[in-house]
Amino acid sequence: MPFSLNATTHVFTKTDDGGIQQVVAKDPKDTEQIRLIREHLRQITAEFGSGNFAGPIQIHSAQMPGLAEIKQAKPGEIAIRYQDLAGGGEIRYATTNASLAAALHRWFDAQLSDHGAHAQEGHEHHGAEHH
Repeated sequence: MPFSLNATTHVFTKTDDGGIQQVVAKDPKDTEQIRLIREHLRQITAEFGSGNFAGPIQIHSAQMPGLAEIKQAKPGEIAIRYQDLAGGGEIRYATTNASLAAALHRWFDAQLSDHGAHAQEGHEHHGAEHH
């Protein structure tokens, strides 16, 4: 990853239809980390959208739980959308396929484990509108 793990926090929130991956700078004034976070997440979104999962394989491994199923998804079967956040960015993953949603949840769990102290599990606010 191009940004500092020590200067950022990863939040993985499982949703009924997939999940939300957020990365934010611990210091909201650290414009360099925020720029690097946003560039990286935009790149990952573009790569995932075209079926390229080389990034997480390099960072974690090809044996990450859930990744094999995610890689087999048909184009458009998982909607992947990037959005800027104050202090960072997020990627939203959504699917109507229950087995793919479960694979995304397993993949999120693996990332939480791999990132250790630099990551935390988020909690979906049901009924809240997300933009």
